[in-house]
Amino acid sequence: MAEPETEAGAGTLYVVATPLGNLEDVTLRALRVLREVSLVACEDTRHTRRLLVAHGIATPTTSYFEHNERFKGAQILETLRSGRDVALVSDAGTPAISDPGERLVRDARAAGIAVVPVPGPSAATAALSVCGLATDRFLFVGFLPAKPGARRKALEALAGERPTLVFFESPVRAVEALADMIAAFGDRDAFLCREATKLHEEYARAPLSSLRERLAARDAVKGEIVLVVAGAPEVRPASEDPVSLYRRLAAEGRTRREAVKEAARRLGRPAREVYSIVQDREPE
Repeated sequence: MAEPETEAGAGTLYVVATPLGNLEDVTLRALRVLREVSLVACEDTRHTRRLLVAHGIATPTTSYFEHNERFKGAQILETLRSGRDVALVSDAGTPAISDPGERLVRDARAAGIAVVPVPGPSAATAALSVCGLATDRFLFVGFLPAKPGARRKALEALAGERPTLVFFESPVRAVEALADMIAAFGDRDAFLCREATKLHEEYARAPLSSLRERLAARDAVKGEIVLVVAGAPEVRPASEDPVSLYRRLAAEGRTRREAVKEAARRLGRPAREVYSIVQDREPE
């Protein structure tokens, strides 16, 4: 469906990337736009105000976040229709990427309002740039489901993906998520990016099991986390027998579930498919 022509006399919605932590990580263009627009729509006005004050910017702000985006979005659209420009920012990084903003961008474009990106920091690309894993192809997953069952199902569906995988994760669920990744993917090479560009930034490349142990040893895990995980290995020859591989893995002391998952990972086949083959020939 084609978008409507740009509405005459309407303002422009600027989608502005802001620092992940270090307030110096902002572009000159972003500062100019934040200074010149009539309004800054932000996830947390107190958080954004610190950035604005640090750079001598006095532009008015309004809150725009997940739980008020419907009615606040309507107000912002009216501001734009009146001919005034608005900057959309999130607490950190690029808006609308696993952050509020997707609805506003969609509604603005549907209303014929110009939407312009002001690119800059992104937690996903920051982590990719220093991870040391393959970055020629990557799949941005964002946040996994919070509920364990849904999270495991989502990870199982990703087990055969060849590109490097990029996840955002809550610090309170990071240890559980890493355990579920090991179950779904096997002990792949991975990279932890925590509190990027902030005072206590942490970067570590290691197998998933080592990263899990690293975080599990702490009394509490704090800060924003990006997990970068190596993609699935090349598919083994179709002639390799899933049951024979399963038997070898089970003989090493793995549980049935663990052996099936690892066999699926090595073969580059869905775990459910391998389980069905094993179940037919070696029922429980």
